Amino acid sequence: MHGPGAAGGGGGPSKRTAAARAARRDPVPTTDDEIQEKYLERAIRELNSLTRRLQDCSHCPRGNLMPVLGSGHPQADIMLLKHAPTAAEIEEGVAFYGRAGNALMKSFKRLGIDPLSIYGTLCVKCPIADPTMASGECVERIVEEVAIVQPRMIVAMGEAALDTLGEVAIPLARPLEAKPGEVQSLTPTIDALFTPDIDDSLDSDESKRAFWSAFRALGDWYADLPPY
Repeated sequence: MHGPGAAGGGGGPSKRTAAARAARRDPVPTTDDEIQEKYLERAIRELNSLTRRLQDCSHCPRGNLMPVLGSGHPQADIMLLKHAPTAAEIEEGVAFYGRAGNALMKSFKRLGIDPLSIYGTLCVKCPIADPTMASGECVERIVEEVAIVQPRMIVAMGEAALDTLGEVAIPLARPLEAKPGEVQSLTPTIDALFTPDIDDSLDSDESKRAFWSAFRALGDWYADLPPY
């Protein structure tokens, strides 16, 4: 899955106007375009800063390998969250690269979801043999990532990702349950959807159907977003 990365630009997500963003942030400039540009630039700057700190981090035993970074729109409505990277993601250094990203792009098209409203990331960004060896301080960076992107929905893919989302200290977060396809309230401003792990769901027709059965609830949620 490829969209404008943290260092990229592009227009705002299709269902979030600059005015809606500004209502929760600093005093507004003169026009909506200026508002949008201001906050997009800030999100890009903050994600770039996070990237530099991840690359310089020495808490996890990843050796000379680089961390796998989030990809997508810096102010996305929807954040996709997996637990750990695949070999393809490690090779490219980008979350949701390869089979999972390709499958999700087809799903977005079928559900009528604008890919520019998506940001994807990982709980464990370091390419280590055993994800349990990841430093808790590193995993906690998800909290900062959520604060920067400010998604309206987080899709937790797999029980490991769901458990991690419950363990990190997202402000005002409520406990989530492993109920596939059920939209839950994570915080007063963020919903959550649990699905099976996308990487584990691509090897058989039965597992693909189970993932799709849960994931398609995202289409209904997205369609219900107001166009402003």
